[in-house]
Amino acid sequence: MALFEYLWLLPLGFVAGIIGSMIGLGGGFVIVPVLTFFGFSPTLAASNSLFAAFSNAVASSTSYAKQKRIIYSVGLKLALLSIPGTILGAYISDEISSSLFKMLFAIVLIGSSVYIYARRKMESKEYNLSKQIMVLAVGTSFFAGIISSLFGIGGGTVFVPLMVIAIGLSMRLAAPTSQFILMFAAASGMIIHSILGHPDYYQAGLLSAGSFAGGILGSKLSLRVEERKLRLLVTIVLIITAIKLFIDALEAPF
Repeated sequence: MALFEYLWLLPLGFVAGIIGSMIGLGGGFVIVPVLTFFGFSPTLAASNSLFAAFSNAVASSTSYAKQKRIIYSVGLKLALLSIPGTILGAYISDEISSSLFKMLFAIVLIGSSVYIYARRKMESKEYNLSKQIMVLAVGTSFFAGIISSLFGIGGGTVFVPLMVIAIGLSMRLAAPTSQFILMFAAASGMIIHSILGHPDYYQAGLLSAGSFAGGILGSKLSLRVEERKLRLLVTIVLIITAIKLFIDALEAPF
């Protein structure tokens, strides 16, 4: 019976994988709130979600690579810069209370919703990877790594604006490159979370299987689906989820 108890994680991973792949965020921002609402601890929710994020990123990156939409020179630099942050994020997740986790995660979701809603208004400038931009990238990538590992969501909400606004990539290239970065960030976070004994591998496996299939479908749909409607729907869902998390956090002791 216990084996079937968590089968709902398979379709959850699939839906999260589709949405995450299409907008370059990895799907964790869908998975983690749902797991939290079902009573999963912050460390379990985040670590399980990272497995799904990695699986989603591998599937998405494979498809995006065939579409030639990944800028590897940028992606590898930002990925390597994010790894120290992912290590720190995994250790922080061991110490954070459930209420504080929900409060901080609600803030991250609101930031994500602003990014998703405004992403069409972001404009790429001339390609720029100067020393000043690289200094900015070091700090930003480290911060994105902490967010990725602490909340199990990937750092797409940080990496995509960085690549579009500061480095000058087009949105069409930034979202796929973000998925490529997430592959490394999620892998690093997974390893540290596993060393610390956080994930449930059966639950993580179900989420990963669904997320992998969703990632393949999402990367193909990204060329066909009307993005404006998807952005609006996801923004509304994120804001409602953030409000629910705030309420839950305020009702429980810190």
